[in-house]
Amino acid sequence: MLAAERRDHLLGLLTSEGKIVAKDVAADLGISEDSVRRDLRDLAAEGLCQRVYGGALPVSPAVADYGARQGVAADGKRKVAAVAAGLVRPGSALILDGGTTALAVVRALPQDLACTVITHSPTVAAALLDHPRAEIFLLGGRVFKHSAVACGAAAVEAAQNVSADLYLLGVTGVHPEAGLTTGDAEEAAMKRALAARAADTFVLASSEKIGTASRFRVLPWEGISGLITDAAQHDAVVRQLTALGVEILPAA
Repeated sequence: MLAAERRDHLLGLLTSEGKIVAKDVAADLGISEDSVRRDLRDLAAEGLCQRVYGGALPVSPAVADYGARQGVAADGKRKVAAVAAGLVRPGSALILDGGTTALAVVRALPQDLACTVITHSPTVAAALLDHPRAEIFLLGGRVFKHSAVACGAAAVEAAQNVSADLYLLGVTGVHPEAGLTTGDAEEAAMKRALAARAADTFVLASSEKIGTASRFRVLPWEGISGLITDAAQHDAVVRQLTALGVEILPAA
Protein backbone atom coordinates (compact mmCIF):
# COMPACT_ATOMS: atom_id res chain seq x y z
CA MET A 1 0.00 0.00 0.00
CA LEU A 2 1.32 3.44 -0.95
CA ALA A 3 1.96 6.07 1.70
CA ALA A 4 -0.94 8.20 0.42
CA GLU A 5 -3.26 5.20 0.62
CA ARG A 6 -2.17 4.47 4.19
CA ARG A 7 -2.82 8.09 5.09
CA ASP A 8 -6.37 7.92 3.70
CA HIS A 9 -6.92 4.62 5.51
CA LEU A 10 -5.78 6.09 8.84
CA LEU A 11 -7.95 9.19 8.45
CA GLY A 12 -10.87 6.94 7.59
CA LEU A 13 -10.33 4.95 10.79
CA LEU A 14 -10.34 8.15 12.85
CA THR A 15 -13.69 9.06 11.33
CA SER A 16 -15.33 5.64 11.53
CA GLU A 17 -13.80 4.19 14.72
CA GLY A 18 -12.87 7.31 16.66
CA LYS A 19 -9.36 6.02 17.27
CA ILE A 20 -6.36 4.26 15.74
CA VAL A 21 -4.61 1.33 17.43
CA ALA A 22 -1.19 1.08 15.78
CA LYS A 23 -0.68 -2.66 16.31
CA ASP A 24 -4.10 -3.49 14.86
CA VAL A 25 -3.50 -1.35 11.77
CA ALA A 26 -0.08 -2.90 11.28
CA ALA A 27 -1.59 -6.39 11.44
CA ASP A 28 -4.45 -5.52 9.10
CA LEU A 29 -2.16 -3.96 6.48
CA GLY A 30 0.73 -6.36 6.89
CA ILE A 31 3.23 -3.61 7.71
CA SER A 32 5.39 -2.81 10.73
CA GLU A 33 4.17 -0.81 13.70
CA ASP A 34 7.09 1.56 13.06
CA SER A 35 5.58 2.39 9.66
CA VAL A 36 2.22 3.14 11.25
CA ARG A 37 3.85 5.29 13.92
CA ARG A 38 5.72 7.27 11.26
CA ASP A 39 2.45 7.87 9.43
CA LEU A 40 0.82 9.02 12.67
CA ARG A 41 3.71 11.39 13.38
CA ASP A 42 3.19 12.94 9.94
CA LEU A 43 -0.55 13.29 10.48
CA ALA A 44 -0.02 14.80 13.93
CA ALA A 45 2.47 17.30 12.50
CA GLU A 46 -0.28 18.44 10.12
CA GLY A 47 -2.74 18.76 13.00
CA LEU A 48 -4.89 15.87 11.73
CA CYS A 49 -4.71 13.60 14.79
CA GLN A 50 -3.66 13.57 18.41
CA ARG A 51 -1.07 10.88 19.10
CA VAL A 52 -1.51 8.83 22.26
CA TYR A 53 0.20 5.76 23.64
CA GLY A 54 -0.36 2.94 21.16
CA GLY A 55 -2.02 4.99 18.46
CA ALA A 56 -3.98 8.18 17.86
CA LEU A 57 -7.31 9.92 18.49
CA PRO A 58 -9.25 12.58 16.55
CA VAL A 59 -7.78 16.01 17.15
CA SER A 60 -9.95 18.68 18.73
CA PRO A 61 -11.14 21.50 16.43
CA ALA A 62 -10.72 23.87 19.38
CA VAL A 63 -6.98 24.15 18.70
CA ALA A 64 -7.69 27.12 16.43
CA ASP A 65 -6.93 30.60 17.76
CA TYR A 66 -9.43 32.47 19.91
CA GLY A 67 -10.80 34.66 17.14
CA ALA A 68 -11.35 31.77 14.74
CA ARG A 69 -13.08 29.67 17.41
CA GLN A 70 -15.80 32.26 17.95
CA GLY A 71 -17.42 31.15 14.71
CA VAL A 72 -17.09 27.40 15.35
CA ALA A 73 -20.30 25.58 16.37
CA ALA A 74 -21.89 28.83 17.53
CA ASP A 75 -25.39 27.31 17.72
CA GLY A 76 -24.16 24.34 19.76
CA LYS A 77 -22.35 26.63 22.17
CA ARG A 78 -25.52 28.69 22.66
CA LYS A 79 -27.49 25.53 23.48
CA VAL A 80 -24.84 24.36 25.96
CA ALA A 81 -24.66 27.84 27.48
CA ALA A 82 -28.43 27.98 28.01
CA VAL A 83 -28.39 24.76 30.06
CA ALA A 84 -25.30 25.89 31.98
CA ALA A 85 -26.83 29.27 32.82
CA GLY A 86 -29.82 27.46 34.29
CA LEU A 87 -27.53 25.88 36.89
CA VAL A 88 -26.56 29.28 38.34
CA ARG A 89 -28.79 30.07 41.30
CA PRO A 90 -29.51 33.59 42.63
CA GLY A 91 -27.05 34.51 45.35
CA SER A 92 -24.62 31.74 44.43
CA ALA A 93 -20.90 31.95 43.65
CA LEU A 94 -19.85 30.75 40.21
CA ILE A 95 -16.38 30.06 38.81
CA LEU A 96 -16.60 30.61 35.08
CA ASP A 97 -13.84 29.37 32.80
CA GLY A 98 -12.57 31.24 29.77
CA GLY A 99 -13.18 30.57 26.08
CA THR A 100 -15.97 31.11 23.61
CA THR A 101 -18.51 28.82 25.30
CA ALA A 102 -17.99 30.66 28.61
CA LEU A 103 -18.77 33.92 26.81
CA ALA A 104 -21.97 32.35 25.55
CA VAL A 105 -22.84 31.48 29.17
CA VAL A 106 -22.47 35.15 30.15
CA ARG A 107 -24.91 36.11 27.38
CA ALA A 108 -27.34 33.43 28.58
CA LEU A 109 -27.35 34.60 32.21
CA PRO A 110 -30.38 36.71 33.20
CA GLN A 111 -29.41 40.37 33.08
CA ASP A 112 -30.64 41.03 36.62
CA LEU A 113 -29.21 37.87 38.24
CA ALA A 114 -27.58 38.56 41.60
CA CYS A 115 -24.54 36.33 41.89
CA THR A 116 -20.78 36.32 42.32
CA VAL A 117 -18.69 35.34 39.29
CA ILE A 118 -15.05 34.38 39.76
CA THR A 119 -13.09 34.11 36.52
CA HIS A 120 -9.54 34.13 35.19
CA SER A 121 -10.75 35.42 31.83
CA PRO A 122 -10.57 39.18 31.18
CA THR A 123 -12.99 38.80 28.26
CA VAL A 124 -15.56 37.07 30.47
CA ALA A 125 -15.10 39.74 33.17
CA ALA A 126 -15.62 42.52 30.61
CA ALA A 127 -18.74 40.83 29.22
CA LEU A 128 -20.22 40.80 32.74
CA LEU A 129 -19.97 44.57 33.14
CA ASP A 130 -23.51 45.04 31.85
CA HIS A 131 -24.90 42.64 34.48
CA PRO A 132 -25.48 45.20 37.26
CA ARG A 133 -26.14 42.72 40.10
CA ALA A 134 -23.23 40.39 39.34
CA GLU A 135 -20.14 40.80 41.50
CA ILE A 136 -17.01 40.11 39.47
CA PHE A 137 -13.71 38.74 40.83
CA LEU A 138 -10.94 38.58 38.24
CA LEU A 139 -8.00 36.27 38.98
CA GLY A 140 -4.71 37.47 37.51
CA GLY A 141 -1.59 35.89 36.07
CA ARG A 142 0.14 35.29 32.74
CA VAL A 143 -2.39 35.59 29.94
CA PHE A 144 -2.64 32.51 27.72
CA LYS A 145 -3.83 34.09 24.49
CA HIS A 146 -5.31 30.95 22.92
CA SER A 147 -8.21 31.03 25.39
CA ALA A 148 -7.73 34.59 26.72
CA VAL A 149 -7.28 33.39 30.30
CA ALA A 150 -4.74 33.90 33.09
CA CYS A 151 -2.54 30.90 33.90
CA GLY A 152 0.72 30.16 35.66
CA ALA A 153 1.83 30.13 39.29
CA ALA A 154 0.30 33.50 40.20
CA ALA A 155 -3.11 32.53 38.82
CA VAL A 156 -3.07 29.11 40.54
CA GLU A 157 -2.16 30.77 43.85
CA ALA A 158 -5.01 33.24 43.46
CA ALA A 159 -7.41 30.38 42.72
CA GLN A 160 -6.51 28.70 46.00
CA ASN A 161 -8.02 31.62 47.92
CA VAL A 162 -11.54 31.45 46.50
CA SER A 163 -14.44 29.04 46.79
CA ALA A 164 -17.67 28.64 44.85
CA ASP A 165 -20.85 26.61 44.54
CA LEU A 166 -20.33 25.82 40.87
CA TYR A 167 -17.52 25.70 38.31
CA LEU A 168 -18.38 25.75 34.60
CA LEU A 169 -15.33 24.16 32.99
CA GLY A 170 -14.33 24.48 29.36
CA VAL A 171 -12.17 21.87 27.64
CA THR A 172 -11.03 21.30 24.07
CA GLY A 173 -11.52 17.52 23.97
CA VAL A 174 -13.87 14.95 25.51
CA HIS A 175 -13.02 11.31 24.88
CA PRO A 176 -13.92 8.14 26.82
CA GLU A 177 -10.29 6.96 26.86
CA ALA A 178 -8.31 10.23 26.81
CA GLY A 179 -10.68 11.94 29.22
CA LEU A 180 -11.13 15.70 29.51
CA THR A 181 -8.24 17.44 27.76
CA THR A 182 -6.85 20.78 26.71
CA GLY A 183 -3.88 21.89 24.66
CA ASP A 184 -1.70 23.68 27.23
CA ALA A 185 -0.15 22.23 30.40
CA GLU A 186 -0.45 25.42 32.46
CA GLU A 187 -4.04 25.94 31.40
CA ALA A 188 -4.83 22.35 32.43
CA ALA A 189 -3.23 23.00 35.84
CA MET A 190 -5.29 26.16 36.27
CA LYS A 191 -8.50 24.30 35.46
CA ARG A 192 -7.66 21.66 38.08
CA ALA A 193 -6.97 24.37 40.64
CA LEU A 194 -10.35 25.98 39.96
CA ALA A 195 -12.21 22.66 40.07
CA ALA A 196 -10.73 22.02 43.51
CA ARG A 197 -12.40 25.20 44.78
CA ALA A 198 -15.97 24.43 43.68
CA ALA A 199 -18.64 22.18 45.18
CA ASP A 200 -19.74 21.04 41.71
CA THR A 201 -17.97 21.07 38.34
CA PHE A 202 -19.88 20.81 35.08
CA VAL A 203 -18.12 20.54 31.74
CA LEU A 204 -19.19 22.70 28.79
CA ALA A 205 -18.74 20.65 25.60
CA SER A 206 -20.45 21.45 22.32
CA SER A 207 -20.70 18.48 19.99
CA GLU A 208 -17.58 19.17 17.90
CA LYS A 209 -15.43 18.42 20.97
CA ILE A 210 -17.06 15.07 21.74
CA GLY A 211 -14.84 12.16 20.74
CA THR A 212 -11.72 14.31 20.28
CA ALA A 213 -8.58 14.80 22.33
CA SER A 214 -5.85 17.33 23.06
CA ARG A 215 -2.45 16.80 24.64
CA PHE A 216 -3.00 17.48 28.36
CA ARG A 217 -5.54 15.84 30.66
CA VAL A 218 -7.53 18.15 32.93
CA LEU A 219 -9.57 15.94 35.27
CA PRO A 220 -10.65 12.32 35.70
CA TRP A 221 -14.32 11.53 35.14
CA GLU A 222 -14.91 11.19 38.88
CA GLY A 223 -13.74 14.80 39.29
CA ILE A 224 -16.82 16.26 37.59
CA SER A 225 -20.52 16.39 38.44
CA GLY A 226 -21.74 16.25 34.86
CA LEU A 227 -21.22 17.06 31.19
CA ILE A 228 -23.38 19.52 29.25
CA THR A 229 -23.45 18.81 25.52
CA ASP A 230 -25.64 19.24 22.47
CA ALA A 231 -24.34 15.96 21.03
CA ALA A 232 -27.14 13.47 20.31
CA GLN A 233 -27.88 11.10 23.16
CA HIS A 234 -27.59 8.16 20.77
CA ASP A 235 -24.10 9.26 19.72
CA ALA A 236 -21.68 6.36 20.26
CA VAL A 237 -19.27 8.44 22.36
CA VAL A 238 -22.10 9.84 24.50
CA ARG A 239 -23.28 6.28 25.15
CA GLN A 240 -19.73 5.30 26.16
CA LEU A 241 -19.54 8.22 28.57
CA THR A 242 -22.88 7.28 30.08
CA ALA A 243 -21.59 3.73 30.57
CA LEU A 244 -18.62 5.20 32.44
CA GLY A 245 -21.04 6.81 34.88
CA VAL A 246 -20.83 10.36 33.51
CA GLU A 247 -24.04 12.33 34.02
CA ILE A 248 -25.01 13.88 30.69
CA LEU A 249 -27.08 17.06 30.68
CA PRO A 250 -28.52 17.27 27.15
CA ALA A 251 -28.60 20.68 25.46
CA ALA A 252 -31.19 20.15 22.74
